[in-house]
Amino acid sequence: MKVAPFALAVLLAVLLAAAPALVAPALAAPKPKPLPEPPAADWRRPDPENVLVVDTSKGRVIVEMAPLVAPRHVERVRLLTRRGFYDGLSFFRVLDGFMAQTGDPGNDGKGGSELPDLADEFSFQRGQATPFAFVSQVAPDFATPGLTESGFIGSMPVRSPPGMQMMMTARGTVTGWGLFCAGVMGMAKAPSPNSANSQFFFMRATYPSLDRGYTAWGRVISGLEVVRAIKVGEPVADPRDVMTRVRVLADIPEAERPDIQVLDAASPSFKAMVDRARVGGVAQICDIALPVKIK
Repeated sequence: MKVAPFALAVLLAVLLAAAPALVAPALAAPKPKPLPEPPAADWRRPDPENVLVVDTSKGRVIVEMAPLVAPRHVERVRLLTRRGFYDGLSFFRVLDGFMAQTGDPGNDGKGGSELPDLADEFSFQRGQATPFAFVSQVAPDFATPGLTESGFIGSMPVRSPPGMQMMMTARGTVTGWGLFCAGVMGMAKAPSPNSANSQFFFMRATYPSLDRGYTAWGRVISGLEVVRAIKVGEPVADPRDVMTRVRVLADIPEAERPDIQVLDAASPSFKAMVDRARVGGVAQICDIALPVKIK
């Protein structure tokens, strides 16, 4: 009996559907083994003079400041904190996927302290003695045509020309800049240069278009989820979230002071963590979170 081509195709389709699978399903890639717990020697305790404890209506945020990257801005924030200037100030401009701004006594983005405005610190000089922990080489791009490298200074993600270029400069340094990764602290300013005063912002997400256009002076090491929970608005509608109290860690009585340990970016444990994060030999520094232990 002859079978029409169409009927034959239908018959074959039915038989194939009914037949058991001849090809085994693809095996899932094995999960990498967890890295061992870093030894005690791989953890560091940040200088309490360079740590801010920011209590907000949404919870506590802990910031490690970066005086090697922006010394004048760190000094200003520390001074105003010790005066109680920031206590009770609201988050008046908060953009989801961007940042949360505060630090204005008028809570509207138009004011500042009575102190003079600050000269911008969009960049810093990295020398041989700078404690730079290398993460990855960064290929040239439109904004930065030359080869650069990323790394950490304390908790701050930074980028600069390769260290080997230091020997070719008169000062023996290369010019680096902070990276506006999620959690980084930036100083707000007017469109005019050298106009930062007291206002600052917490980065809720990575925003590289701010690099070298604003001063980065610290990074959230605990409480990024708190920053991301702050009420959104431009301006924020009442009731607003506020910084109920801001203190320098060194000023908190020892019995109340949190014990903070950060995995040292120069440690073997951190290097192993970065190596695991590499894709094609490159690690994206803004995707790397420094492990922190707080008691």
